[in-house]
Amino acid sequence: MNEQDLDPEKKAVVLLSGGLDSTTVLALVTAAGYHCHCLSFSYGQRHGGELELARSNARRWGAKQHLVLAIALDAIGGSALTDGSAVPKDQPPAAGEIPVTYVPGRNTIFLSYAVSWAEVLGARDIFIGVNAVDFSGYPDCRPDFLAAFAAAANLGTRAGREGQGFRIQAPLLELSKAEIIARGLELGVDYAHTHSCYDPSPGPRACGRCDACRLRLKGFAEVGRRDPLDYI
Repeated sequence: MNEQDLDPEKKAVVLLSGGLDSTTVLALVTAAGYHCHCLSFSYGQRHGGELELARSNARRWGAKQHLVLAIALDAIGGSALTDGSAVPKDQPPAAGEIPVTYVPGRNTIFLSYAVSWAEVLGARDIFIGVNAVDFSGYPDCRPDFLAAFAAAANLGTRAGREGQGFRIQAPLLELSKAEIIARGLELGVDYAHTHSCYDPSPGPRACGRCDACRLRLKGFAEVGRRDPLDYI
């Protein structure tokens, strides 16, 4: 995210899951002087406890508004995060393989809602915490998808047609997990109030073995810090 891409006079819609990446994005955007309107989703995910963390972080970082919308993606299924199938442990996905934790259409749907709200708010910038380095297997976390979505949104909205089009901002897109954590620590993010695990136990306590946990632990190790999250 370059300074020339930011306009502190404008409002921003920030997609906020309660996870490490989206919380870091909220900190970045707040530090840049944006008026943040956070948007979260209860979509039938097994790690639904992250929504309480999203609420907490929205308050902590002074969000102007925070909406939590319900979408029944678990009724559609097709993902280990929504249909009850096993979450892989201790085994990274094969190169070029889309992981079973991919949720069909998730970021397309989330961004569509974000565009709708941004148009109502008069906001041009929409921020999302996708990361192509760590999650390159997900088709909806890639630069070409984000560019194509922005183009479609600007063709299909009044704001876009009237020259007030939207910018889909993904400031973490090319960063490693360690770089994301280091930046968040500089900004004062309390990562004890974030969650990453795909298959948490009640509490919730992170499993420490799924892809998300392994990437998170690796990132903290690389910056020489202990992950404050509670693991099994």
